[in-house]
Amino acid sequence: MSVTDERERRWRLVLGREAQCAGGLSTADQGMDGALEALYNRGDGGSGAGSGGGQRSAGLGGSAPRVARWLGDIREYFPTSVVQVMQKDAMDRLGLHQLLLEPEMMEAVEPDVHLVGTLLSLNRVMPDKARESARAVVRRVVDDLERRVAQKTRSLVQGAIDRSARTHRPRRVADIDWNATIRRNLANYLPEHNTIVPETLVGYGRRSRGVQKDVVLAIDQSGSMASSVVYASVFGAVLASMSTLRTSLVVFDTAVVDLTEQLTDPVEVLFGTQLGGGTHINKAIAYCQGLITKPTDSIFVLISDLYEGGVRAEMLKRVAAMQAAGVQVVVLLALSDEGAPFYDRENASALAEMGVPAFACTPDVFPELMAAAIQGQPLTSWVEKHRDT
Repeated sequence: MSVTDERERRWRLVLGREAQCAGGLSTADQGMDGALEALYNRGDGGSGAGSGGGQRSAGLGGSAPRVARWLGDIREYFPTSVVQVMQKDAMDRLGLHQLLLEPEMMEAVEPDVHLVGTLLSLNRVMPDKARESARAVVRRVVDDLERRVAQKTRSLVQGAIDRSARTHRPRRVADIDWNATIRRNLANYLPEHNTIVPETLVGYGRRSRGVQKDVVLAIDQSGSMASSVVYASVFGAVLASMSTLRTSLVVFDTAVVDLTEQLTDPVEVLFGTQLGGGTHINKAIAYCQGLITKPTDSIFVLISDLYEGGVRAEMLKRVAAMQAAGVQVVVLLALSDEGAPFYDRENASALAEMGVPAFACTPDVFPELMAAAIQGQPLTSWVEKHRDT
């Protein structure tokens, strides 16, 4: 096929049946065109492919088996990344959320983080049979995420814990902090030799494998935070598997629920959440303050869009008190790949003025963020550094 023919074919698939394609569409392309048309076509009332002009309407009908076949078709014609986008569009455009309660639908969908968020939002209205199927879908996504993030997270976080102690007798050359050693020995500079003679070495110590740091994760479970809830639950489980950390996980809306005991299984954590509802950040922070017994060895991670339904002044006062006690406070507007399009800018600015930057973080960068927090690095500088890269 020539470049011109291929370009014409692509435009035909993009623009739909009203566009003309000189060579026509192959059998495979006709199937692809039908799958696209069922979702994006301007139909005459929802009759699907082959509809005439008019207003945009659903082309998949109300039948779960028909939708299941459509989901199978798009998985055949398109790569996984495109399938996930089309599934999300089908939820948004055609209101297929209720059809996800059908077990056969669970077998047809392509699992991803967005789908998990949708299933969790339907958790309370699912019949038992559909819930079993939904758990299997969620398990597939969670297992995949754990495989992707576990090794990097454990490696960076454990390295940060090992390096958080200083020693003047480093055991290996690799344990020497050369920047700190040079600063400590500047008085021993020999100009005639253009060198520094280090009388004192500064190195990273190796601590025992007991609990060295406390990590408290507080997750806003309002509807807009669905992807963040999924990622935070997986990371919480990974952190909880490390013997050098004592990890707690709390979810909140207008109520606060401690899910720490379920951290051995992030799927249980996710099904313990209830997406949607109001937000009471102050109440959640108050509860988390009670979990912190060693402030100078604690990291508090608040994941929220900062829309506070409680007492704003009290919320900010509690964050300030945590900081003053020595807690490393991290505020994430989102923990996802989508960024943070909607958040309370006034509260974010107030936190920034206190030296607590509020920012969105991608899952790929979160392990580095936790390592920086464990080492006590100034997070404002860390955020600026990663904003420029």
